[in-house]
Amino acid sequence: MTQTKLLNRNEVPIDQTWNLESIFGTVREWEAAYNQVDQDLPKLAKFQGKLGKDAKTLLDYLQLAEELSITALKVMVYGLLDQSTDVGNNEAAARMGQGRSLVTKLTAARAFEDPELMAIGFETLDQWMAEHKDLAIYRHHFSNLERQKEHIRSTEVEEILALVTEPLPPSVAPSYSSLTNIELPFPPAKTSDGEEIEIGQTNISELITHQDRMVRQTAYENYADTYLEFKNTIANIQIQALQRDVFQARARGYSSSLEASLSPSNIPLEVFHNLIDVFKENLPTWHKYWRVRRAALGYDSFGVYDIKAPILKDKAVVPYQQAVDWICNGMAPLGEEYVEVLRKGCLENRWVDHVKNKGKRQGAFSSGTYGTQPFIMMSYADDVFSLSTLAHELGHSMHSYFTRQTQPFVYGFYSLFVAEVASNFNQAMVRDYLLETQTEPAFQLALIEEAMANFHRYFFIMPTLARWELDVHQRVEKSGPINAKILTDRCAELFMEGYGSEVVFEHDRIGITWAQFAHMYMNFYVYQYATGISGAHALVDRVKSLGQKGAEDYLNFLKSGGSLYPADALKAAGVDLTSPEPVEKAFGVLSDIVDRFEELVKEGL
Repeated sequence: MTQTKLLNRNEVPIDQTWNLESIFGTVREWEAAYNQVDQDLPKLAKFQGKLGKDAKTLLDYLQLAEELSITALKVMVYGLLDQSTDVGNNEAAARMGQGRSLVTKLTAARAFEDPELMAIGFETLDQWMAEHKDLAIYRHHFSNLERQKEHIRSTEVEEILALVTEPLPPSVAPSYSSLTNIELPFPPAKTSDGEEIEIGQTNISELITHQDRMVRQTAYENYADTYLEFKNTIANIQIQALQRDVFQARARGYSSSLEASLSPSNIPLEVFHNLIDVFKENLPTWHKYWRVRRAALGYDSFGVYDIKAPILKDKAVVPYQQAVDWICNGMAPLGEEYVEVLRKGCLENRWVDHVKNKGKRQGAFSSGTYGTQPFIMMSYADDVFSLSTLAHELGHSMHSYFTRQTQPFVYGFYSLFVAEVASNFNQAMVRDYLLETQTEPAFQLALIEEAMANFHRYFFIMPTLARWELDVHQRVEKSGPINAKILTDRCAELFMEGYGSEVVFEHDRIGITWAQFAHMYMNFYVYQYATGISGAHALVDRVKSLGQKGAEDYLNFLKSGGSLYPADALKAAGVDLTSPEPVEKAFGVLSDIVDRFEELVKEGL
């Protein structure tokens, strides 16, 4: 039964929340950590101009900087997590702001680091690393710095670039979050019987997969219309983010915002363009899917709100505990350690905040930092879709767990490019396990629906938004006109290509899709969902075909963290995402699922 009222945060059972106390037991402990870092920041300045003195001085500086960074990131993450589950909590929002500000101050305090390392010279650094094993762990870090030396500015400019991250975007992201998670006044959805259902960011996904078409339609329309009502405000926030990206690219001497996004991770521009080209070539697969789904539903017309309509009347119920069990079974080929850590994280160590409550921010994510446990925020809805989301976020969390168990702090973080591989890998592994073991036809169809919903998000919505993101960045780069209407019109044009003539096209409601994703404030993030799902399916194939060897390669990929360039880490695991081949093969997987769905529909299921 659909929950018609959302809980207040203080009404949520603690066992359905994450263990925030594992970072700081009390707010007082958080304040002490904040104050300690703030007081210790001047210690970094004592090293300015001295990093080239000798290897010991450099090592002492790096160890101090890392110590402060570990604590500062814990301070920031604590505030971010607390605020995410109750965006209206002003005290938590203040702590989040303080945490961001502290990290900004720390980054500014370290602004002299890269210019001085370059002044030392990489020949000298090589010599020092050969003489001091504790310094040798920084070899890849120094090599990456050398690769980017033309984009590193003077100490003074680096300090300014660090400081402007607070008054300039991404500080707009909290403004977007506050507006969309607290202040947007969504009218309620309505059932066919006239009952009203409250709309919030935590239950919109549940409503647009509802059995009642009236619920889906009114939820979709009221959700989109509310964003349209505030389109000018959201557009102003979005334009600020675009201007930030262009400013940072120019300040660092990149030819474009796209290059500025990809270059730090050493990802060739061809990766982005290959994805877009393959996506456009395969749009007919999506057109076929819309036709099959409309036939399965028996509708004369097919709207966007029907894309995730359940084919079966009885929705498969998957409680949280059952989801954890199935995910563990699906991931069993990776070994006992992987499964044990995952299970305890979900059921004992409170990695997952899975309850639905008022003020909880939209979507789902995995977070944490070096020295903390993983944290997953989602709104679990006892269905196959939530099962899939949980598997996805656990992929991120297990990636973080193994990275931070294996790597030193300098490599304890990985790029977004590989992050989406790990998350989609888990989804694909669990889905394949369930397709093999849960053979009841209705459940098989439910799994196919979940698979298509996942591909729809990552292989349709995200590539389309990536095309939009490239276009609007280029408009700003060329000083072209840009406003809410232009943003919406261009988004509508791109989605029209994808929907073709199969989907009832509502220009404004479809065009406002750009405004509904916080990812659009993370410079060229969304394309990585599509490359990620491509790499994930290629790795699943390796695990299945090579057995233990494939599993070991994958686990080594998780453990590599930031110690390798992301494309190199994937190549070591057996996948080359600099080639269009993995994306083409992933579209082959999608096409096979559509064909399988069509056969089930023909059989009357």
